Amino acid sequence: MSLTQADDIAALLNETRSIALVGISDKPERPSYSVMRDLQRHGYRVFPVNPQLSGQEVHGEYVWASLADIDQPIDMVDIFRNSEAAGSVVDEAIALGAHSVWMQLAVVNPEAAARAEDAGLKVVMDRCPMIEIRRLGLKPVAKH
Repeated sequence: MSLTQADDIAALLNETRSIALVGISDKPERPSYSVMRDLQRHGYRVFPVNPQLSGQEVHGEYVWASLADIDQPIDMVDIFRNSEAAGSVVDEAIALGAHSVWMQLAVVNPEAAARAEDAGLKVVMDRCPMIEIRRLGLKPVAKH
């Protein structure tokens, strides 16, 4: 159902340039905060999304209230929400025209994954892109 092979995950990460990170936190101790910073350092353009922080900035990027508000193309939607909430985020990613959805560690929603795949999106569940980048030894992506 979801991408699990190293080659498939590497290809997805290498073709991705823009990432909407849903569930960003402005608290340095939260994983989403450090993952966003690391994704930026790796060369990705990251659009943070959190309705409670909308209009503020995290790591120099404007925080959007929702995926639908982002006015630029998004390759991947990285989901830092619980498994149940991930379903509606996946539906928004499909509507947005994203190319893939990535559900973070411990985020598993097979029904949402199936909807995404049926819509032509690539899906990764229960993994962190930065862990995978390091594990696979991927080089930084070309700047956006």
